[in-house]
Amino acid sequence: MPGSLVEVQVTGMLREISEEVRINLKDRLREMRHAIRRHRHDTGNASVLPPPPGGRTPFPLPEIDGLVSRAVSVFDDAMTMAETLVPHDGRGHSKPMPFDTYFRPAGNLIDGERAFRRDMYYLAKSMLARRNAVAEPVQEAGFAAVHAAMLRQHGNLFQPLKADAGETERTARAAALCAALLVELLRARPVRPRLPEGRVANVLEAETVLAVSVLAPMALAVALASSDADAESGSDLLDIAALAVEARLNRIMPACRTADPAAELTPIFAMLIFHLR
Repeated sequence: MPGSLVEVQVTGMLREISEEVRINLKDRLREMRHAIRRHRHDTGNASVLPPPPGGRTPFPLPEIDGLVSRAVSVFDDAMTMAETLVPHDGRGHSKPMPFDTYFRPAGNLIDGERAFRRDMYYLAKSMLARRNAVAEPVQEAGFAAVHAAMLRQHGNLFQPLKADAGETERTARAAALCAALLVELLRARPVRPRLPEGRVANVLEAETVLAVSVLAPMALAVALASSDADAESGSDLLDIAALAVEARLNRIMPACRTADPAAELTPIFAMLIFHLR
């Protein structure tokens, strides 16, 4: 019996280490991909060879620089083609799923975390594109931290509802989880959008507003998927959530600045979920 317990513990440790390596490897590869794309020959920033010291004429010939940038472009195109051939369970890249999918019982916790990291990554990319926002590379490691924080800090919210729970109870639970998720996303900041320098007087405040406008729709989309909203809406839930957040940003922002943001955000999200479901 003790030997079996040790075996289970060691297996669990190895699985956690493997998962951490997997996350870090994916993040490093995406960073490399981001760096490669900056040096494509067709982006207007094709130079990949550093200028020689002293302003001397570069050697080999300058044409070599163009050849290298074209090779970079071919490599980037090949990676893009490979991504299109990888199956994604028929779900697409940015379809939010219910909280219960991401935060499962202990036996399926890793599967839930993987789904959470993957979906949050693509939801974040979709929101950044929607806002035309410049951002630091999005990393799944940040979403892994958010997932762990949700279980650690808000585990009581994942208790299953009674079979006869009514619409009010389901909405209240989804709203509380939505508020908690936004709080943890803002705390970890796995997505860091930024504005061009000199665009506004208070850049820090403007970037905070932009971060909320990107992260809040992601949390709300998951909450809508968790309620009895149309399950076939798919990625449309993100568009619906983005419009709702834009309309209520004047209430969401002050709530985020309070001493207990989760408590202040919950009724706001409850109202939105009730009207959008």
